[in-house]
Amino acid sequence: MGTKARVVVLTKEAGPLRIEELTLPDPGPHQVLIKQFASGICHSQLHRIHAPVSERTNHEIMGHESTGVVLQTGSEVTHVTEGDYVLVTWIPRNAPHASRAPEPFSMTHPDGSLLATRNVFTWADNTIADEQYVVKVPREIRTDVTSIIGCAIMTGAGAVQNTANVQPGDSVAVFGVGGVGLSAIAGAKQSGAYPIIAVDLSDDKLEFAKKFGATHGINAGKADPIEEIHKLTAKTEGFGIGGAPISGVDFAFDCIGVGKTMEQIIPATRIGRFGAHPGGTACFVGIPAGNLEIDPNQILMFERRLIGSIGGTCCPERDFPKYLKWYEDGDLDLDALVTARYPIEHINEACDALSNGEIAGRAIMVFD
Repeated sequence: MGTKARVVVLTKEAGPLRIEELTLPDPGPHQVLIKQFASGICHSQLHRIHAPVSERTNHEIMGHESTGVVLQTGSEVTHVTEGDYVLVTWIPRNAPHASRAPEPFSMTHPDGSLLATRNVFTWADNTIADEQYVVKVPREIRTDVTSIIGCAIMTGAGAVQNTANVQPGDSVAVFGVGGVGLSAIAGAKQSGAYPIIAVDLSDDKLEFAKKFGATHGINAGKADPIEEIHKLTAKTEGFGIGGAPISGVDFAFDCIGVGKTMEQIIPATRIGRFGAHPGGTACFVGIPAGNLEIDPNQILMFERRLIGSIGGTCCPERDFPKYLKWYEDGDLDLDALVTARYPIEHINEACDALSNGEIAGRAIMVFD
């Protein structure tokens, strides 16, 4: 019979995003049909929206973090049932124990073209997803602001705690304090890091970052962030190669993905100390835009490390309850982090605001 859904569609032709009414199929054996409450509006989706039209071979349906309630499940789904509240994400919910790879959703558009997703689609009032992208949560949760746990929170906080394994007393710099960067700062605070240095081009965003645990802010448009970070983290004991003084953060996270910040996080990290400890770690978190030229001596001579983090190295069934507990205990202010709300009809305005840097934290789409 199928289920009607209002869905945001990025067409393979040029033009703005369209809101279309589609009929979703009944769920297959490993699928879950979900009525959605809210969806995050993630900056990474702009990469697809702004991609050259020549790269589009199909219509696309997007979004990858949301809250909702289960309407129907496939015959092989056992961990959720009709009426359960869930978070939708794009990382398999329990990948270490999964017996099968999740299947991205796709369907045929009424015009005969393929409607494709990367994993899931949440820019819709109803969605259907592989059960591995669906995580059961308590019915008592807030159904709006918790929608950003499935990408923004897990990507930022997870990069700090899972990928980098930041420990109490480690120094941290976060480049770019949008939704993911603020989540990284919150994760650093929960890990007991100090100092926690926010780097951005907006004084307002740097001040806002203090709500989530930033202890220092550097406006990269007014001062060289690498120099300022080394001033803030200078140590008096030991030396590196050539007698270089020890300074720099233990961990630097690029939560933007542009060439400039990808270049800056490596020299912002700590210089290794001879015979005592290696240098700091630079971590790519934001989706990279373009290529990067690296001076290998910046890594070799100071024994630095360069790593990547996709989805915060998260296991959603393990980590999402932790993030919900942070929110419940007041350690993660999701109400402050969600700074803009849009109905589905205003998705183009939301994406424009995101592109123009007008969203201080995270924007969400709220459904009736």
